[in-house]
Amino acid sequence: MFGLPPDAGRTAPLHVLALGAHSDDIEIGAGGTLRRLLGERPQTRVSWVVLSGSPARAGEARASAAAILDGTDATVRTESFRDGFFPHQQDLKAFFREVLQPLQPDLVLTHRRADAHQDHRTVAELTWQTFRGARIAAYEIPKWDGDLGLPNAYITLDAEVVERKIGGLLEHFPSQADKPWFDADTFQGLMRVRGVEAGVRYAEAFTCSKLVW
Repeated sequence: MFGLPPDAGRTAPLHVLALGAHSDDIEIGAGGTLRRLLGERPQTRVSWVVLSGSPARAGEARASAAAILDGTDATVRTESFRDGFFPHQQDLKAFFREVLQPLQPDLVLTHRRADAHQDHRTVAELTWQTFRGARIAAYEIPKWDGDLGLPNAYITLDAEVVERKIGGLLEHFPSQADKPWFDADTFQGLMRVRGVEAGVRYAEAFTCSKLVW
């Protein structure tokens, strides 16, 4: 996956850093991939970092992460950077340098640099500044802006993983239920479209600016 080192094989444990600007971003963009990865590599260690959110939203994020990471060697952090103001928060860059850089993960799951949301773009830019030479896979978030791009990497998902991903999103993020786009049709529809592109039923898609073969 994503140009991982040859000695990792298909089952060796990894250290994965999952980054989300907001409390449901990781699950929307890479929830299925993480479930599949942890099923195939059960000894994998995960650093799960959500960078903004009210106390209530942080609670949702922790509950959702716990459901996905059940039994996994994992650390979950929920930070309180100001939602919508990421480009103007210098302490965010310090957090990446001082807290995240020492983690030295094998794989970083993060936002796309072409994402229309300013918080997402900032996280993506800081990811590339912080983890030079790392294996970085950028997930996608559907939204009103219509900024879905042309991904170049796909992770195929079976129907059970798709069902668990959608069920988890609807269960653990009740604060988002009033958003017209936050529903099972949106999540399943995007995974179905990406599945069509990948020649399978369902998939999650990523942008990998650099792949090492």
